[in-house]
Amino acid sequence: MDSTIRLATKAVTWQFAGFFSMMLIGFLFTGSVVASGGIALTGAVTGFIAYFLHEMAWSRISWGRGTGPAAKIDITVAE
Repeated sequence: MDSTIRLATKAVTWQFAGFFSMMLIGFLFTGSVVASGGIALTGAVTGFIAYFLHEMAWSRISWGRGTGPAAKIDITVAE
């Protein structure tokens, strides 16, 4: 299992990669750095909010969280 700092670092680098790829796509379509930055920033904020709402919705769904035999399967990989 990854450490908390590793997970946080991966999340931040993923956001940067997504931001800059969205900015590049926006620039290719508009030819403007300002417009492409606005598109990328809007996409990042919208994506964050959508993910948060998605997680909130799933936290209310008990499906797949059972205490039956399937919930007790250990799927860790030996190192």
